[in-house]
Amino acid sequence: MNKSYRQGQILKLIRSSHPHTQEDLAKGLRAIGIPATQVTLSRDIRELGLVKTADGYAQGVPESGGPDVITLAREFVQDIRVAQNLLVLRTPAGHANSVAVALDNAEWPEVTGTIAGDDTVLVVAPDAKTALALRDRFLEVLK
Repeated sequence: MNKSYRQGQILKLIRSSHPHTQEDLAKGLRAIGIPATQVTLSRDIRELGLVKTADGYAQGVPESGGPDVITLAREFVQDIRVAQNLLVLRTPAGHANSVAVALDNAEWPEVTGTIAGDDTVLVVAPDAKTALALRDRFLEVLK
């Protein structure tokens, strides 16, 4: 397993199961076939900016924060098209990445992931019905 994949799985674990200790985190990783030593977990926790809370590990607040997806969508999304389980968002040149990052950070349950180019964001939904609901959510935001 590479570091990026392992760290992505750690983030998924802290969002879904809120492990309280490094041992809980290691057990969760082992359950999905990813071995990790205490040293590796400590390094990953530091690099990911995780903080220990009363509810378990959580992702710390990003330093830059940045505008939220609604603000960026209102400012930059010019067109929305649906293609089966995909949404294609058009933005002015140079703004697609910031919209995609904000959408990823928003952790909307309808969004499986995003890919950004210069003026286009591809938003992946789990199915066509969810993609239509997501389009409607964006259209409400843009009103």
